[in-house]
Amino acid sequence: MRIAFVNPAMVFDPRDPFTTGVVYLPIGLAYGASAARAAGHDVDVIDVFGLAPRDVSRLGRLGGLVRVGITDAALVESLEHCGAGLVVFYANQLINHDALVGSIRSARAALPGVPIVVAENSQAVTAYQLTKVAAEFFDAGADALIGGEMELRLLDVADRLEAGAALDGIDGVSTPGRLVPASASIEDLDLLPVPAWDLLPLQSYWSLKYAHGPMTSDRYLPLLTSRGCPFPCRFCVVPATNNRRWRARGARDVVDEIALFADVLGVAEYHVEDLNPTINDARIRDIASLIIDRGLRVSWKIVAGTKLESMKTLDTVRLMAQSGCSYVSISPESGSADLLKRIGKPFDVDYAREFVAYCAKVGIRTQACFVLGFPEETEQDRRLSRRLVRSLAWAGVSEIAVFVIAPVPGSAIYDDFAGQAPSLSSLSFSPAWRQDYRALSRMRLRMYATFLAVKTVRHPLRVARQAGNFARRRFETKMEMVPFRAMAYRRMARSLPK
Repeated sequence: MRIAFVNPAMVFDPRDPFTTGVVYLPIGLAYGASAARAAGHDVDVIDVFGLAPRDVSRLGRLGGLVRVGITDAALVESLEHCGAGLVVFYANQLINHDALVGSIRSARAALPGVPIVVAENSQAVTAYQLTKVAAEFFDAGADALIGGEMELRLLDVADRLEAGAALDGIDGVSTPGRLVPASASIEDLDLLPVPAWDLLPLQSYWSLKYAHGPMTSDRYLPLLTSRGCPFPCRFCVVPATNNRRWRARGARDVVDEIALFADVLGVAEYHVEDLNPTINDARIRDIASLIIDRGLRVSWKIVAGTKLESMKTLDTVRLMAQSGCSYVSISPESGSADLLKRIGKPFDVDYAREFVAYCAKVGIRTQACFVLGFPEETEQDRRLSRRLVRSLAWAGVSEIAVFVIAPVPGSAIYDDFAGQAPSLSSLSFSPAWRQDYRALSRMRLRMYATFLAVKTVRHPLRVARQAGNFARRRFETKMEMVPFRAMAYRRMARSLPK
């Protein structure tokens, strides 16, 4: 069967270009395409965003949002040209939802006899559980939804469709009137073929000079060294899409992939997009040791966050730095112990201060992520978060990120906000529709101001270095890169007709 994989348009809010419009190379799609190709299927990838990452239009009924990528008409033309027997749309990010649904409608109208399925992005906190919003996809014309890991289910779907058989009974595959959450997961990740990056327009992504992680060089690739997360954070969709199971690739398999793409594509910068890559401290040490032993001159960055306590000792951090690790994102979430209990995530504040100070000493930049607006959060909880920001800034954390919580379909708190958001695409990190958004936004600004004030006093040379990095477009932190991205988005938005 000829399978066309579609990465949807990217969406940003020009009123808030700092927290919206994060660019991700679609690694889950690249894995799915690779698995399909390895099984003998003919594969095409149509990256709606990647084919035209500077072409913008207003997003339909949500006139305040901006859609980036080729038009739906151009997508349909590409699908007709390749002669796909199955179209797989990748539900990459929640904010892209309305653009994704619009593309599905266009594809269904143009290709009435071609099966269309939507594959869940189970390895990102910015994605969502498809069964929670299935009606919108089926109304748009989708025939099935694939939950969980695409590689585990897609080949069965393709084989049955090719044989004219029903899709009933496949774990994680939902059809109209029959929702089936994913329960099984891939146990031996080392058996998966490497992502099919040859099918993606990599040069388009690299030319932007911004990504999810900070870009220090001209070329980068995302890397998944593990899948899942064992923690039950109540604002996060991952407990639902991974059933709190963490599985890891072997250290040798990870380093083999790094070496392969360093050789084939000349990539020396790798952004680790795992949900929680350091759960097994010994494995991280093995990865670092193998990179060193094989003489690979690469930079690798943990850009999507990790549990800092799982890096057991500072000797692990030293080995990571020696192997080329230059950035680690951690997630305190809150400075309030009481609120962390309600969230379901413990955090060791004392070790965090020691950790960020040592990272600064060995040349690893660090990010600390916080959330505001968790249900029942008090003003005292927020003050404690601001106090922790001050403490980590003094210790040497390179940057912070503060997100206002929006209810992700599939998260434990989703029903707490039922009916409040105007659309799924409005569930961004700046949910202006929240009644308390103004107060939360003011606190977010105070937390950033506190961080910058303390850092300027305590680490003035680092502040000057960050300004220089921004000017050179050589980004060691996201705080250096995001303003550059925001300026690009403002230019794009201004080019649109009023």
